[in-house]
Amino acid sequence: MVAKAKYHHGDLRKSLISTASEMVAEAGIENLSLRKLAERIGVSRTAAYHHFTDKNDLLCAIAEQGFSRWHQLSSEIFSQENMSDEDKYRNFVHAYIAFATENPSLYELMFGRVIWKENNSTETLKNIAYTSFNYQVEMTKLWQEQGIINAEENTLRLAQVSWATLHGIARLVIDGIYAQANQIDEMSECAVNVFLANTKLSNN
Repeated sequence: MVAKAKYHHGDLRKSLISTASEMVAEAGIENLSLRKLAERIGVSRTAAYHHFTDKNDLLCAIAEQGFSRWHQLSSEIFSQENMSDEDKYRNFVHAYIAFATENPSLYELMFGRVIWKENNSTETLKNIAYTSFNYQVEMTKLWQEQGIINAEENTLRLAQVSWATLHGIARLVIDGIYAQANQIDEMSECAVNVFLANTKLSNN
């Protein structure tokens, strides 16, 4: 018999999201349910439903945490004062691919069809996802101003294309097409070199 844990209101929500994230990482999105989650942490299913109306609501909350984690990680990269602008850009690219490939189920929730294809996102998730992409656009504009990437291209379109490139690499790895660590690093480095090379070409 599982001992019933006692949580304050806010603590239970955090515990539900944290434990659900672990369960998704362990067994995938399809194997998560509010019933299994409640059993895992030792609370009633009713208690879980006080915080999430259904599984989709819970999945959106997990995705929100993913966007928060990624934003924190990328912000830390760009706050490094002892690093050149080009190295920050390089680390950003490598970090994006690493984050996606090390957290495939979470990444699928953040950017995959489970939530977005059926338009099942909550308003909170939409807001944080938009903020995340807007940050990408702002950073793209900054990179253009710093001469890191092509300043002649439209900022929004360049942000979309660079993101699509990284997303494509991540999906190739997550889907098992490329799985060797050295190939992942080489593809990430190639992506960096391609965008940096375009800057040099535009300046000639």
